[in-house]
Amino acid sequence: MTEQPAIPAQHPVSVGKWHLHRRLYNWVLHWALTPYSGWALFLLSFAESSFFPVPPDVLLAPLTLGNRKKWWKFALLCSVASVVGGVLGYLIGVFLWDLIGAWVFAHLGWAGINEPNFAKFQNWYDRFDFWIVFTCGFTPLPYKVCTISAGVARISFMGFVIASTISRSARFFLVAGLFWRFGPTIKPFIDKYFNWLCLAFMVLLIGGFVVIKLVS
Repeated sequence: MTEQPAIPAQHPVSVGKWHLHRRLYNWVLHWALTPYSGWALFLLSFAESSFFPVPPDVLLAPLTLGNRKKWWKFALLCSVASVVGGVLGYLIGVFLWDLIGAWVFAHLGWAGINEPNFAKFQNWYDRFDFWIVFTCGFTPLPYKVCTISAGVARISFMGFVIASTISRSARFFLVAGLFWRFGPTIKPFIDKYFNWLCLAFMVLLIGGFVVIKLVS
């Protein structure tokens, strides 16, 4: 899984220490410039499914730009790792949540894993279990909260895997496909308007919760 970009990837933009979200983004992005980029993409996709806050799209994009002929391989790697990580999150919810739930709420609230979010997901699973997983897998809604809470709610494991596989694959193949099609013109746009994109992400995140609440 070691990949070296065929064309130079853009170096992370230097920012002040107070831009914590941007510094974390830069740390993820720098792996695209190393010989371990493939492993980093796999591990990032895996970790993001249960606790890590930065989506794997951040690394998937520059890797696709670096070797556009392999865009589908990067998308497949990202999809497989994310689904496997989601299964881990599900199993954590089933077997370990009673032991670690209080600690997780106390220390990982910054990643979206908190009691209010869990309460919302628990209520939604009673009526829309497959579609909740599918929506979280494809949209900016917190997939990590979905995977663990799905295990806590003990929804159908097979349904969870199918919904995760379809939604995560659709998302990552779409992202990689767009970067393959439109090339390096997108990357400078992301760097220039990163803060605005973060704001848009939060609007979509909140809007997604509102929409699901209205239909539930």
